[in-house]
Amino acid sequence: MSDSVVSYELRGRVAVITIDDGKANAVTHELADGLRSGLARARTEAGAVVIAGRPGRFSAGFDLAVMTASAEGARNLLRAGAEVATEIFEFPMPVVIASTGHALAMGAILLLAADYRIGAEGSFKIGLNEVAIGMPVPSFAVELARECLTTAAFTVAINHAQVYDPAGAVTAGYLNEIVPAEEVVETSVAYAAELAERLRSGAFIATRRNCRGTAAALIASKLEQDIASFVVELPAQ
Repeated sequence: MSDSVVSYELRGRVAVITIDDGKANAVTHELADGLRSGLARARTEAGAVVIAGRPGRFSAGFDLAVMTASAEGARNLLRAGAEVATEIFEFPMPVVIASTGHALAMGAILLLAADYRIGAEGSFKIGLNEVAIGMPVPSFAVELARECLTTAAFTVAINHAQVYDPAGAVTAGYLNEIVPAEEVVETSVAYAAELAERLRSGAFIATRRNCRGTAAALIASKLEQDIASFVVELPAQ
């Protein structure tokens, strides 16, 4: 994975999976495959996971060149993103996200799927801006948001495409806390290490099913329809 846009490092019992394409960390098939590969490896050797972005960028969301090129291409990439998000949501150990900067669209959806999200202080944008750029928010993302966002923020954040600064993202529920940008990754690793040490695996997995099983089953039952009905609304020329 070292030559990929996704790298993997084991720090004690914490698997640190870092996304860095040198640009906006757009979600491509390569990035999605790299994340799933890292998660598969973590299952065998870690007790918790941290997913981190590059400085200033967690992820700007799906690669718009792919999403606007064809309906088939958009739906295939949507499936790849949905599979990553649902794997994180159901993962059998804690997943902490080090949100190192901007997290928009699919980047924000990844935040919603995690157990705990630590964001960077700064002039960063966080949120589901899909409706403002001509994309429907797929139902799997809506269900993840329903589990994570506050009731007061839910409609505004999703249907109104509200984008937040980091402090606002904490209030809405995208983030749990914010720290200075240079401390995001290390703070996330320390928090994940504490969870890996404190929590017992069997009890965690059983409770994970109790907490998220109903939502996961609903997401799975709607996924094919979700993908088949996905249409990108291109701006008028």
